[in-house]
Amino acid sequence: MATSASSDVSSNQSWFTPLRLLVLFCVIHLINYMDRGVISSNGVNGIPKTCGADDTCTSGSGIQGQFKLTNFEDGILSSAFMVGLLLACPIFASLSKRINPFRLIGVGLSIWTLSVIGCDFSFNFWSIVVCRMIVGVGEASFISLAAPFIYDNAPAHKRTGWIAILYMCMPTGYAIGYLYGGFVGERLGWRYAFWGEAILMFPFAILGFVVEPLQYKGFPPRETVNASSPVDTATSLVKDLKTKDGTSRKDLPENGVESFSNSSPQFLKDLKALLVDKVFVVNVLGFVVYTFVIGAYSYWGPKAGYSIYQMKNADMIFGGITVVCGIIGTITGGYALDYLGTTIPNAFKLLSSTTFIGAAFCFGAFCFKNMYAFLVFFSVGELLLFATQGPVNFVCLHCVRPSLRPLSMAMSTVAIHIFGDVPSSPLVGVLEDHLNNWRKTTLILTTIFFPAAIIWFIGKR
Repeated sequence: MATSASSDVSSNQSWFTPLRLLVLFCVIHLINYMDRGVISSNGVNGIPKTCGADDTCTSGSGIQGQFKLTNFEDGILSSAFMVGLLLACPIFASLSKRINPFRLIGVGLSIWTLSVIGCDFSFNFWSIVVCRMIVGVGEASFISLAAPFIYDNAPAHKRTGWIAILYMCMPTGYAIGYLYGGFVGERLGWRYAFWGEAILMFPFAILGFVVEPLQYKGFPPRETVNASSPVDTATSLVKDLKTKDGTSRKDLPENGVESFSNSSPQFLKDLKALLVDKVFVVNVLGFVVYTFVIGAYSYWGPKAGYSIYQMKNADMIFGGITVVCGIIGTITGGYALDYLGTTIPNAFKLLSSTTFIGAAFCFGAFCFKNMYAFLVFFSVGELLLFATQGPVNFVCLHCVRPSLRPLSMAMSTVAIHIFGDVPSSPLVGVLEDHLNNWRKTTLILTTIFFPAAIIWFIGKR
């Protein structure tokens, strides 16, 4: 029977059973991504003012209508939170070596809650952009620090499946945001949608400060950091992890604890260790290309559907597809890798095959003029594309030693956003402004999935 010592939680932290930790983090992740769906929904984001050839104009709605945003400005709004996210992710990852990471998550969720409330009080384009940037700072702590907790505490034979469950909350939260934003925005106004998000997240922000915090495996307890002889204690922890958890691809450092001084030079050393790791680089490069398309799909999908197929309930339709396909695809991908064997080559095989086939289905979907044919093909494509979430994050965590896992997740997040969905939304907006044809725009966008599949295929060895 597979060893499950990695899923044990110390007695003084007994409330955090592995399953409770997974559920807690899933709910938080769900709310984080719900916010992204809200800002993209037609009910909150709205539509711009338009004028026909006969000079008759229709008033805009939502944020885009009230602040008179162009498609390019609207794309910037969707990506604004990424600025804070990208700046803060490496900082939180670095701080996790000196400050308890669970407490850092509490700090981040508090910042997130306050900045979401700030979005409600925004009065022009730049005020809401600044608030969205601060939302990203708050989210960065959870994005960087949560996954290593799941990797440490999940049963070894279900590890990728549990990681997939955590990341299943991304498409699910996004879809719930579409539905919630469309419902609240159309009935109460777009500002009320942000209040609802803040109320949901507030209890979790408080929880991060009042419960006994967890620590990563392979790290010394917080009280040992300043002890006179911390190395022996840390070494015993690392040796225990090394003998009981045989899944790591790389050996742990011999001294068992990273230096807590000279944090900047240590950060640069850790960063260099990631950048020379070929598996990490190939995995993230494929992830960047994949995220470029997924990010644009997520933001422009409802508007494209409304324009191409005259979907009157585009938020609901795209939200429903994303929920169903996100849940089934993400969980299936994670447990498929557990079944095949949690190795790097198997992960790359799964990543390349599902991405290639899924891209083919999505491309075919946008070729159909019939809406129902589109929905069938697009749903199959989305299901296959979401199957990548568990394997790609498994590789990020598995290909580095435990002390680098927070930074691995942080730099992966930085890369996929700064080169992926941050530029994709405004660039697709510019492309659509030029073509004025959503079908052509989405077909061009979808072809970018194929290079991602090729890159991940190269990573197979």
